[in-house]
Amino acid sequence: MRSRARSWLALPLLLALGLAGCASDSGGGVQSGKMATIKARGKLICGVDGSLPGFSFVGPDGSYSGLDVDVCKAMAAALFGDPTKVEYRNLNSSERFAALASGEVDLLSRNTTMTLSRDAAGGNGLSFAPPTFYDGQGVMAPIASGIKTLKDLAGKPICVESGTTTELNLADRMREQSIPYTPLKFQTGDQTYAAYLQGRCVAVTSDRSQLAGKRSSFPNPDAHSLLPDVMSKEPLTPATVNGDPVWADAVRWTVNALFQAEELGISKASIAAKLAEAKANPNQADLRRFLGVEGEFGKQLGLPADFVPKIIGAVGHYGEIFDRNVGPGSRLKLDRGVNKQWKDGGLIYSPPFR
Repeated sequence: MRSRARSWLALPLLLALGLAGCASDSGGGVQSGKMATIKARGKLICGVDGSLPGFSFVGPDGSYSGLDVDVCKAMAAALFGDPTKVEYRNLNSSERFAALASGEVDLLSRNTTMTLSRDAAGGNGLSFAPPTFYDGQGVMAPIASGIKTLKDLAGKPICVESGTTTELNLADRMREQSIPYTPLKFQTGDQTYAAYLQGRCVAVTSDRSQLAGKRSSFPNPDAHSLLPDVMSKEPLTPATVNGDPVWADAVRWTVNALFQAEELGISKASIAAKLAEAKANPNQADLRRFLGVEGEFGKQLGLPADFVPKIIGAVGHYGEIFDRNVGPGSRLKLDRGVNKQWKDGGLIYSPPFR
């Protein structure tokens, strides 16, 4: 009886703690503890790699650029109407999940693969947004080495970053094909690629996009090639902690807004005209709701009613982000492949804004 009484006494406290992440704000919309902290601080703290061209890279002037960085900017625009209100934290693979769990960063936008163990409450307990880049693991080797397939790596050392899905995938694929090899493990990407360039290993493995990005910064990029083998599925995805559903939803639908804007043909250059069109024509119900002219999408997410126009005005739609960072407008010049819109045969697809 005594233990049961304690349980009943504890129930109000548990309910209060559970509801703290979903309290209503004075405007009638939902709010979260994390979003309240971010707004009080006046800036978003975003965890990134910081050394990966095309995704997150620090330029000579100290400015950040890349696809992952633009996701951070989009979230700051949604929250504050200002994409510059972001503080970036460079995190290696071993640091990233602890930094997110401890609250050191609010959002992880750092070439991170969504997996069951990372998503599950019994694992890392993360909450993932939609993937912003569908990738696969590959292997890069010097052209002069003559290595063209995984079987050519038999008995040879391969550089790999520890604490990543890359390390596990390499072990699984080589085991499946009965290919003996020696993994040379390093704590950071910089250490991994430095060892590769020094010739300590005959090949290096990571996501194919990362290999292409790193190769673009090599002294002689044309001397290295990616093997045709694709060793895994790597959906690279922004993540938050699994414990604040309002904040997770805000990030999730910010990413979806980037996808939906491209599908609707609403670009950074055309957002002002589209918004004026939506305001002038009450019959364009879907467009008006998407751009916050009517409806309560923003309030349901704890964001301003016009969060979508602020996002698109700051960074453009997903296609623009892809093209300038990793596509034709970048040094990487990656083909969109499966990162095309669903109508074009790709995997980029937003659920309905309804």
